[in-house]
Amino acid sequence: MKKKNKTKGKKNLRRSTTTMEEAVKQAFSGQEEQEEPMEAEEEQAEEVQMETAQAEEEQAEEVQMETAQAEEEQAEAEEEPEEAKEEEPEEEPEEVKEEAAEEPEKAEEQTEEQKIFMRRLEKHHDELKWLYMELYGNDSMFAELTHQMYRFYMQRSQELKESDLKREADPDWYKKNDMLGMMMYIENFGGTIKGVEEKLDYLEKCNVNYLHLMPFMETPEENSDGGYAVSDFRRVRDELGTMEDLEHLTSACHKRGMNVCADFVMNHTSDEHRWAKKARSGDGEYMSRYFFFHDYSLPSQYERTVPQVFPTAAPGNFTWIPEAGHFVMTSFYPYQWDLNYKNPRVFNEMMYNFLYLINRGIDVVRLDAVPYIWKELHTSCRNLLQVHTIVRMMRMISEIVCPGTLLLGEVVMEPEKVVPYFGTLEKPECHMLYNVTTMATTWHTVATRNIGLLRDQFHRLGQLPKQYVFLNYLRCHDDIGWGLDYDRLRQDGLEQVSHKKYLNKYFLGYEGYSNSRGELYNDDPVSKDARFCGTTASMCGIEKAGFEEDEEAMDRAVRLDVMLHAYLFMQSGIPVIYSGDEIGQVNDYSYKDDPRKANDSRYIHRGKLQWELTENIDDLQTVQGKLFQKLSVLENLRRTENVFMAKADTWTLETWDDSVLGLAREYEGEKLIGLFNFSEQDRTAWIKEEDGLYEDMLSGEEMEAKGVNIKAYEFIYLKRKK
Repeated sequence: MKKKNKTKGKKNLRRSTTTMEEAVKQAFSGQEEQEEPMEAEEEQAEEVQMETAQAEEEQAEEVQMETAQAEEEQAEAEEEPEEAKEEEPEEEPEEVKEEAAEEPEKAEEQTEEQKIFMRRLEKHHDELKWLYMELYGNDSMFAELTHQMYRFYMQRSQELKESDLKREADPDWYKKNDMLGMMMYIENFGGTIKGVEEKLDYLEKCNVNYLHLMPFMETPEENSDGGYAVSDFRRVRDELGTMEDLEHLTSACHKRGMNVCADFVMNHTSDEHRWAKKARSGDGEYMSRYFFFHDYSLPSQYERTVPQVFPTAAPGNFTWIPEAGHFVMTSFYPYQWDLNYKNPRVFNEMMYNFLYLINRGIDVVRLDAVPYIWKELHTSCRNLLQVHTIVRMMRMISEIVCPGTLLLGEVVMEPEKVVPYFGTLEKPECHMLYNVTTMATTWHTVATRNIGLLRDQFHRLGQLPKQYVFLNYLRCHDDIGWGLDYDRLRQDGLEQVSHKKYLNKYFLGYEGYSNSRGELYNDDPVSKDARFCGTTASMCGIEKAGFEEDEEAMDRAVRLDVMLHAYLFMQSGIPVIYSGDEIGQVNDYSYKDDPRKANDSRYIHRGKLQWELTENIDDLQTVQGKLFQKLSVLENLRRTENVFMAKADTWTLETWDDSVLGLAREYEGEKLIGLFNFSEQDRTAWIKEEDGLYEDMLSGEEMEAKGVNIKAYEFIYLKRKK
């Protein structure tokens, strides 16, 4: 017989009655005396027990019964959780006593910092509380959250607080035309965090002012998933450095006008995380922070509706844990345990980790795998409404504590499922989103030489509000999944399975007169689906041409590489290049010699930066020099020409050639046309602009924007003359 949880039915008794003034009082109280509640050893089950659907609630109660009955009885015997007790210190600070006594004439005695925090809290308090209570119905946990928000705000350095104020005054600071990003693995670029700092001069030469550091938190050596299996959210991997090194690096970047982006892995922890270790030992409180099931009955129901992320490399969504005698949900790899955000303790603690990371000087936080974070039985466990509630709360929390920080959502989904993560103009969620579909469609266009799908997509993007900012890229650390608009492609006679097969064969170099090289990832013999891995240079043909010592082929490959970057810079949003692309670095097959990496072909494009090649960047007789110098010209054009501002009007131009993409931008009277030839043959863009003469921005040639000839794999920027 299952023991009933005595907290059941108490949800309404914990409904919030706290006023705004009381919330401020709680936030200001005890900031000197109280330690953070992070990882409290004895968090009480009555306040943190997950409140979910009946089936899952009974399962959680059974876990408590089977594994932690003694702890539950202890929790029931105590009056309130330790956190709640700590929120009411014996002696309140003087300003809090005055607030409680409702003496407004004393308000001026608040410090300026407290006034700033109060102003921000007042703006968001009611909505934040309403959403929190909607999910959790737990007033004391919300009070703890606001209290800790104040503590993290007070812990921000003066440098960061001053930056927050400047960015509050200019909320569109990141929407201009001067932002250029580069993403990199610390170990591959500089060896250590200190090593990256020593290379900042090189990054400045690359015109980079947005530096995305790939995951650097502590992970197990054997099962790291490239840094996405975090075992400690507050510790840098030993071989990379320390949190102090990170703070020193971010401060050095800020002095040079560089912003720093870091990943926040929200969906799961490593099975070596402290919570997971306690859960594995049968601690019911920590088991409730994940999804544990004593048999396969409920997991089997989930499997009917939940897709598999890695059907070949890590099939299924659950893993049997012998030590615990339970199954645990593992959407990604078996060593990555999904967190249970129905438990308010999980949300609070992850928010404290989030704020701790930001306080190290992080300007942009990449929310990893954010669509996956809320789970419901009989759903896909993707993109559920509660995910948007959590992201909206994160946006408000950051705007209260650290408003100079941006949220970047990683939403690798179909186009119609991506845009909602911006939220609405009135209630925004993410500041920026990856333009994943455009990236994949770009490579589809390279393989087919047909711009139809890409043109249609840019037409739809141009209709979105200009406030929406996309992060645009050609390649990144991850594989390319062919998530294209197949309903549209069927109009051209292309079916999903056969077309994915063609794309993979093309980029492997087997079909379509391809010069690409790379490898498949997660090749599924059942579904016939697979993803592709390779660097930009290798996919453009630089690797093949170099191996065959074919100068003509190399010239063609470099032209394609440069054209794709010119097209990237023409898009609205923030362009980001992958470290090594600026010098045409090709695939690195040495990962096969490392047993920890050999089974993950994504490491083919995660090789160490070949610093010896950077010595050639000023030599136009080398591939590195040609690429670097041509990209530098494009980067400087984008940074200095106002027509590249994010607020520019954008539209597509009909070129009457299926291989030539025409894009146009206009801002404050300045107009720019970009024409991009995705064919290895010379083409003509049959445009006919009647609004005056244009100038080729690279050659300086004056011309009409009519019947423009474009050589194979080349492009042209035409700016209307005043």
